[in-house]
Amino acid sequence: MRVAKELGALQVQRLRDPGFHAIGGVPGLMLRITASGSRSWVLRATVGSRRRDMGLGGYPGVTLAAAREKAREARALIDKSVDPILARKQARSALIAEQAKAKTFDQAVTAFMDAKGDEWRNAKHRQQWQNTLAQYASPIMGKVLVSDVTQAHVEAVLRPIWREKTETATRVRQRIEKVLDFARVSGWREGENPARWRGHLAELFPTPSKIKTVVSQRYRNPREMHDLMVTLRAAKGTAARALELLILTAARSGEVRGAVWSEVDMQSGVWAIPAARMKAHKEHRVPLSRDALELLKSLPRIEGNSLLFPAPRGGVMSDMTMTAVLRRLQVDDATVHGMRSSFRVWTQDHTSYPREMAEVALAHAVGSAVEQAYARSDLLERRRKLMQDWADFLAKPAGTGARVTPIRAA
Repeated sequence: MRVAKELGALQVQRLRDPGFHAIGGVPGLMLRITASGSRSWVLRATVGSRRRDMGLGGYPGVTLAAAREKAREARALIDKSVDPILARKQARSALIAEQAKAKTFDQAVTAFMDAKGDEWRNAKHRQQWQNTLAQYASPIMGKVLVSDVTQAHVEAVLRPIWREKTETATRVRQRIEKVLDFARVSGWREGENPARWRGHLAELFPTPSKIKTVVSQRYRNPREMHDLMVTLRAAKGTAARALELLILTAARSGEVRGAVWSEVDMQSGVWAIPAARMKAHKEHRVPLSRDALELLKSLPRIEGNSLLFPAPRGGVMSDMTMTAVLRRLQVDDATVHGMRSSFRVWTQDHTSYPREMAEVALAHAVGSAVEQAYARSDLLERRRKLMQDWADFLAKPAGTGARVTPIRAA
C-alpha cells in the first residue's frame, strides 16, 4: 500500500476540494469533504475480502490527533481479523438491549399490572394492589433497577411492618415476589427471587400465622337477629333495603351493592350472580325466599339505571354505606360481613341442614379440587327451602321455636 504524506493540522485545515484526501500517519485515513463543504474522517481498509469505509467522526469535532488514534485502534482490530464496523454495530446493539432491560422496580410494577390487568376482579382490587406497593415498597426500592433488587431491599420493606401489620406485610411480600418473577421472565433480571418465602424468607421471618392475631368478623347471635330485622325494616333508605336483602340471602356486600335487575328472575325466584362479580369467579345462584321477593317487588325501578340499590348519584353505593346503617341503628356488636356468620351459626346450631349445603349457600368452595370437579349441582332447589327457613327464623321473635329441618327432608 502506498504510504501517503503525513499532513499536519494546519494543512488539513486548508483542504477545500470535495472528495477523499489521504491524511497519512495511519494507512487508509482520509478526510472526506462533500460538495456542501462538510468534513468527516474515514478509514478506508480491506476487512477480510471486503473494502470498508469506516466513519470516525466529523471534523473539526474530532481532531486530527483523535482521528489518527481511532484509525490505529481500528487497524489493530483488523489485524486480529475483527471487523471494527461490525464490532461497533454489535456493541451498539448490545447497549440498546441493555438499556431496554434497565427497568426500575416501579416501572416493572406498572408493566406487570398492564400485562396482568385482566386478572383483577375490579378496579378497587387493582388499586389496592398498586397502593400497597406504592406505600411500602416504592419508597425503598422504587427507583432501584429491578435487576439490582436484592434480599436487603426486600427485608428493608418488610421488617418495619412484619409484626405490627402482618397481613399487610404478607400481601406486600407476595406482590413483590410476583413483580420480580415477572421481571425475570421478561428478561429484566436474573437469579433467584429474593422475595420468595419457602426456603428463603421463611428462614428469616416468623411465620405469619404464628404472630398475627386473627380477628373474626363480629356477628350477632342468631337469636337476636329478629330484633335487628324489625328495627332495620322500620329504617328508611336504599342502604337499609340493601342490608335487608344481604341478610335474607347471606350474600356479600359487593354482590348486593352491584346487583342489577337483569340478574333477578322474579318468576322463578332466583338471583343469578355472574362469575365476574363473584369472589370465586364462578356463577352463584341464590334462591329467593318469599320475604326477599317481597322486598324486591317493593323497590323502585329508576329509568336508565339497572342497579337494584343505586347510590344517590346513580352509581354503585360505597362499601361503607351499609356499615353506616348499622351505626345509625346503634348496632355495634356486628359488622355487615358478620351477617353471613350469623346465618352460618344458625344453620349449625338451629337446624340439621348439612354443612355442605350451608357452605354452598355462602358461595364457599366445598371439598377437594377433585370433589369440586364432580360436584356439578349447586343444590338450588334444596337450598330454596334452607333460605325460606332462614327468612322464617328472622321473622319470628326469639323463643317462639324455630323449625328444625330433618336431614332427610333437607
